[in-house]
Amino acid sequence: MNERAVSDMTIADANADRTLLAEAVREAGAIAMSYFGNRPKAWDKHPNDPVSEADLAVNESLKARLLAARPDYGWLSEENEDDGTRLKTRRVWIVDPIDGTRAFLQAKPEFAVSVALVEAGAPLLGAVYNPATEEFFDAVAGGGATLNGAAIFASERESFAGGWFLASPRTVARYGWREMAPGAEFAEVFSIAYRLARVAAGMADAAISLAAKNDWDIAAADLIVREAGGLCTTEDGGGFRFNGATPRHPSVVASGPRLHGKILDMLRAA
Repeated sequence: MNERAVSDMTIADANADRTLLAEAVREAGAIAMSYFGNRPKAWDKHPNDPVSEADLAVNESLKARLLAARPDYGWLSEENEDDGTRLKTRRVWIVDPIDGTRAFLQAKPEFAVSVALVEAGAPLLGAVYNPATEEFFDAVAGGGATLNGAAIFASERESFAGGWFLASPRTVARYGWREMAPGAEFAEVFSIAYRLARVAAGMADAAISLAAKNDWDIAAADLIVREAGGLCTTEDGGGFRFNGATPRHPSVVASGPRLHGKILDMLRAA
């Protein structure tokens, strides 16, 4: 690990936090799988926004493990009310217990446990784990990104032709992206964190979502994409700052470095 990789943390402390994060996320994934395909109880938090007993169980596991080990770190999770105390802490865990709950409830292996450690608006560590496929993506700032322990790198594709893009079919049709990106194939993956992680690993050339995103949706995967050599921005090319007073972002576009500008141009034209 680069000595300047993780804020002013020592290498030993950074490695300890990375080990803690990996163990906690894997344990959480095992809990998720105990519910997967077993029709867990579910309800809508808001219209078209489902949550299940599995989400809550995974959340409680992560919170207990991570905060017990690091009681001075803050906490921001999709499944906990945000009381703002995180803004007073130097470092904060940002958590989506099950990103892609709708897919999870349909027993589709397109969900992920997503956790980042953030300081001064930037992720220091990130983990995105799909326990249904046994894909564990992680990254440390300045130290690269891995999938199941092996280094990963974003696509070097330069043109739309032959590209594999992850996006909502409804959005693709609405903006006419198939016509604007001749030769590209579009597919849907429910979890945004898992989409971005697949871009980091070169399994897809790009992921595009014009819907608003929260910190917990993208913080971990943002780091993984960038450490894999990719770019992750809003649709207007702006970067992300996490753990702000309002942890929300307008959109997300991730791709390999050679294609990113062309995608942003396409979005502006659309």
